[in-house]
This record gives sequence, C-alpha cells and structure tokens, in this order.
Amino acid sequence: MNYTYYVIKCSIRYDLYKLIVLPNMKEKMRFIDLFAGIGGFRIALTELGLECAFSSEINQAARKVYERNFGHQPYGDITKIDPFEIPDFDILTAGFPCQPFSLNGKKEGFKDLTRGTLFFNIAEILSAKKPEVVFLENVKGLVTHEGGKTQQTILDTLRNLGYFPHTAVLNTYDFGIPQYRERWYCVGFRQDIEFEFPKGNQRGSKLADIMDPELNDPRLALSKDELDRIDFHFQNHHLNPRVKHDNSHCNPKSKAGIHGIYSYLKPDNSLRFHMGDSAKSQIQDDYYVSLEGVSPTLIATRAPKVWDLRRHLSVDECKRLQAFPENYDFSDVSIKVAKKQLGNAVTVKVINEIGKNILKYYKESKPRAIEKDKEQLILI
Repeated sequence: MNYTYYVIKCSIRYDLYKLIVLPNMKEKMRFIDLFAGIGGFRIALTELGLECAFSSEINQAARKVYERNFGHQPYGDITKIDPFEIPDFDILTAGFPCQPFSLNGKKEGFKDLTRGTLFFNIAEILSAKKPEVVFLENVKGLVTHEGGKTQQTILDTLRNLGYFPHTAVLNTYDFGIPQYRERWYCVGFRQDIEFEFPKGNQRGSKLADIMDPELNDPRLALSKDELDRIDFHFQNHHLNPRVKHDNSHCNPKSKAGIHGIYSYLKPDNSLRFHMGDSAKSQIQDDYYVSLEGVSPTLIATRAPKVWDLRRHLSVDECKRLQAFPENYDFSDVSIKVAKKQLGNAVTVKVINEIGKNILKYYKESKPRAIEKDKEQLILI
C-alpha cells in the first residue's frame, strides 16, 4: 500500500472517529436551560448527573432567585442571543410561552412558520447547534390551541430540523404529588428512537401529606369575611347541601346580586362558592380545598386556600406541590412573588422521571449507532 495513501486514510479515519465515536462515549451530558424561570428543569436534570452549560430567563425577579440558588444569573432576553455563542450541549430544555403562530406564511421552513414567536428562537438554536435531544414543556391547552395547528407547527418544525418528536400530556398527581396539574411535554431525538414517556401510577396522595397542620403564620390567615362565610356554610349545610348566602351587600345589578351566592361541599371535599341557581350556569366565585383533598393546578395568579386549616398554603408547602427541594431559597422574596414563581415553574419530579427515560432510551440507542458508524469507518 502506498505510504502516503495509508497516512491520509488513517488521518481521515481518526477525524471521523473524533467526529462520530468520541462524542458518543462522553460520560457527562450537558443541557441548556431556556425560559429557565427559577430552575425546575435544572434541578431535575442535575439530579440525574447532567451538567448545565447555559441558561436564559428574561424576568428579573426570577433571575435573582435563580442566581441565589445556582450561583450565577441566567442570560436575559433570548431574542438577543447569538446561537453560535452558546456553549456546546446535548439537550435543549425549554418551558416556553405559547404564542400564536402564523399559519399563512409561504411554508419555507421554521423561519417562515414560527417567525414572531419565541419558539422561533428555540428553532434557531436547534438549527445552529444540533443537540442530540430537545425537551419541551407547555400547558395542556397547546394540544388543542388553534384547532391543533399550533402543536402541528411545532412538531413539523422539529421534524424539518432533523428531530423525531414524541408528545404526551402528563399529570403531576400521577407522580405521587397532591396537585392536579396536566402539562404537555415533547421529547425529540435526532434518531428515530422508540421513546416512551413514564407512566405515573402513584395516585392517592393528599394535601395532608405535604402540609404542616401546626403552622401558625398570621400572613397566611384567611380574611374575616372568608372565615365567616365558611362557618356559615357548615352551620347550615345539614339543612341543604347547597347553602344560600346573604347577597344584600352586593350590587343588585351584579351577577352576585342578580343570581345569588351559594356554597357546596363537593365529593372531593373542596368547598365551592358560586353565583347562580341549579337551573342556570354557575359562575365560580371562590373555592377552598381540604387536607383530605388534592390541590388544583398551582398557577401564577392563584394558590390554594385550605378551609379546614383556615389559611393559605405557605411557600414551603407550594414548593412541595412542585417537588422543589426543601432548601430551595426564596429569602428576600415576598410570599406572593415566590408563589407566582412556583406557579410558573415545572414540577421537578415529573421532569426528573421524563429525564430518566430520555437517558435510558438515548443510551440504549447509542451502541447500535456507534456500531453502524464503526462499519462506515472500516469501509473508508
């Protein structure tokens, strides 16, 4: 064999080995944390041994809390990020806002389909960096948004960028946490992997499992008006399960003034206040959960109130509803802001369980991919 030809052949083989085989052998995978909020994705994936290479969050209050807990402040506005300046990584994570997509473009790829939305920036980063995995989270309503066109645009964009996406709607309550929280998740690989989402089978938890019945914080107490009407319900519900409350103080032209105010203890032990009678559409006025029940979805504008403890949930209790660590630090943040940030966060345990499956299926696929790559190297 000609010596020069042999050297060139070996050099090509080594370059391909570095390009194809070595990256598949690295021990620690890296991820980026986009629309990071207060770091739910980061907590979940770090627990699995992954390393965070970059993070981005535009909200200043959330960035300060993130910095307090992780030691550095995330980059700000994602629209100002040059994708090529982001360090190399293997997994892109994002709990991105759901904005309307333009469905009337020229269909010239992701730039046409997603321009004007924040998903466009995710797509730009995927196009530039080509990570092995993309891991997204959003509200359940994304599935039916615009008659399903929004989800279809996202999935088509991912496919056009070389990914094979898988989606599921999972409920936090199925993972042993007393919060009924349904969210849309999407995992995409650059290989056609037969991925499966985790199947939560841990229903049965209740708020009593995560709440402190001895906690006595005046800041969490319900108002006197709320306590009075809760007491009125239980003083009278034996006469009629659906208790009518005094509405004389209401504007006679308001919904409460016209339809009346009623309360009802539902089978799930939640106490619901609504306007309207049984023959009309009922408009919810307020509601309270019970220690023996399950929390509704924790959202930015609402945290549950517990009628049998006669108070709001504490920040620590809201952390448990999202499976955040007990030592997660909200110091120097008001109760209202902390609850808002937790309501906007992902449930850490659900992300962690999905992450386990991502690593499992990804690692199982790599030996087959490496063997195929080795075969190609031998042919050179």
